[in-house]
Amino acid sequence: MAEVQQKESGDGKKGKPKKMHIHVDFTPMVDMNMLLITFFMLCTTLKKPQTMEISMPSNDKNITEEDQTKVAASRAITILLGGEDKVYYYSGQPDYTDYTTLSETTFAADGLRAVLQDRNREIVNQLEDLKKEKLETGMEDEEFNKKASEIKNVKTAPVVMIKGSDASSYKNLIDALDEMHLCGISKYAIVDITEGDQFLIDNYESKGELSSQIDTSKL
Repeated sequence: MAEVQQKESGDGKKGKPKKMHIHVDFTPMVDMNMLLITFFMLCTTLKKPQTMEISMPSNDKNITEEDQTKVAASRAITILLGGEDKVYYYSGQPDYTDYTTLSETTFAADGLRAVLQDRNREIVNQLEDLKKEKLETGMEDEEFNKKASEIKNVKTAPVVMIKGSDASSYKNLIDALDEMHLCGISKYAIVDITEGDQFLIDNYESKGELSSQIDTSKL
């Protein structure tokens, strides 16, 4: 609070202005600031950390590689990350003698995303319907997340394997994981690239020139 104190000069001279001393007390402002801080702490919701669920290969030595990758061919999609931001993919089991087994795409909206959405079309449509229902009915987030999880985890959902080559970048991996989220892919894993996968890339780049040199027994 501001307080004005007047001090009498005492000399008795007329017309001479009186001296005034102004004193400002900021003590109430401190109390007000503390009340405001307390109010915002109690009423503000802290931002929740956002995480991404990633399925990693098991370290259990009793589980064979065949058990880890045993998925119906109609559901399996393998994404290979190459150098220079290139991305390739194939479905089911590849034919190492045919370089066209591998297809090249991009991280654009009409590239990898379109491929995944096409393979996951039924689930994508159900998720879109669920989002509309949430907007129309005011569905709670908890209920929405529960129903979305049930839709994504059906037995017919595609399974995606993401494999990065030595030439790929960390950004490529993040872009691939973003596409999993955008396309509603719930079953995916990051695994090491194999010699066979690297051969597929090299053979594709050479337009099949390496096909005659392949020994499938070693892949």
